[in-house]
Amino acid sequence: MAKPSATARARKIKLIIFDVDGVLTDGKIWIFPAPGGTTTANPSVLEKSTQHGQSGFGLHSASLIEAKGFHAHDGTAISFARLSGIKTGIITKRISETVALRARDLKIDHVHQGIQDKATVLLQILKKDGIDADQAAFVGDDVIDLPAMRRCGLAIAVQNARPEVKAEAHWITPHSGGDGAARDAVEYILKAQGKWKQAVEEYISERS
Repeated sequence: MAKPSATARARKIKLIIFDVDGVLTDGKIWIFPAPGGTTTANPSVLEKSTQHGQSGFGLHSASLIEAKGFHAHDGTAISFARLSGIKTGIITKRISETVALRARDLKIDHVHQGIQDKATVLLQILKKDGIDADQAAFVGDDVIDLPAMRRCGLAIAVQNARPEVKAEAHWITPHSGGDGAARDAVEYILKAQGKWKQAVEEYISERS
C-alpha cells in the first residue's frame, strides 16, 4: 500500500507543534548584560523551571539576558492557524523568558520549555486535547526533534534543518527557521485543507 502524500497528511492536521531555536528563530542566541538595577517581582521562567526539575538548558543569571529574534510572518501564521481552528504549541530544550513572552503574545496553546524528551511531551499534549497522532504536525530542525517528528502524522523540516532531519521529513519548508519557515508550514497545511483564503480574510477583518 502506498504511503500517504504530505498533502494528504496535511489535510488531517489539528495541532502544529514547533521547536524554537532554528525553527521559530535562526538558531542564534544573543546574550546581553541586564540593565543596571533591574529587578523581577515575580519568579522568572528559569526559576519556575528549576523548581519543577526541568532539565533543559537556559541562562540562569541575574546580570545577563538571553534574547532571540522572531519573524513577523511567523507570528501572523500562528494567528492564521488559530482562526482556522488549529491549535499550536512549542516544545523546546532551552528555557527562555523571551520565548515565554512571545508565546503569550501569540496566544500559543501549549508551551513546554526545558524539554529533552519531546516525544513524551507531545503524547501528553495529544492525550490532553483528545487529538490522534496522525492529526498532529511537528516542525523541527535538529536530531533532538526526530522522536517527536516520528510520532506525528506530518513531520516538517525547515530549510536549514540538519540532513538527518530532512531525510525523515514528509515536507521541507522553502524558508529557513527565523525567516518565515513557520509561515510556510501553516500555509501549506491550511491550503491542503482549503482554509487558506478564509483565514486570510478573517485575519484582515479581525484587524479592520
